[in-house]
Amino acid sequence: MIFDEVGAFAQALPPLQSIAGLDLGTVTLGVAVSDTFLSVATPLETIKRRKFTLDAARLAEIVAERRIGGLVLGLPRNMDGSEGPRCQSTRAFARNLEKVDGLDIPITFWDERLSTVAAERALLEADTSRKRRAEVIDHVAAGYILQGALDRIRVIRAASEG
Repeated sequence: MIFDEVGAFAQALPPLQSIAGLDLGTVTLGVAVSDTFLSVATPLETIKRRKFTLDAARLAEIVAERRIGGLVLGLPRNMDGSEGPRCQSTRAFARNLEKVDGLDIPITFWDERLSTVAAERALLEADTSRKRRAEVIDHVAAGYILQGALDRIRVIRAASEG
């Protein structure tokens, strides 16, 4: 099920399962995963995009292997907050994921504006070579997307408890 609101997504998550963050590009798909307490995002891998069925099959493997309970897709809004063709493509990708066996888990979106810029800056500060940056940028950006959603979920849960 797709949730536009992160709060509703958080309520739908099974307890003590990780969630995954996705940075969807036209050539690659960055993947990051959280711990089971939903506190820390860790970049995992970059999938070279081929056909949707192959990409979805790899995602289903990750979901099964790591007991993932939900997916957060980076939503590439324009800088003014509006949604363009890339957002429509991301929403269509999510609708297609919903239909895949093994991926019938909660899905939500997270505004990914500047996540790649932040990932690039972090990699530059770590003195990462240009070649290595190109290899890891997408799953590091997925980590930024996922961490933003995790931080928001933590605030929502704290507010509902107190």
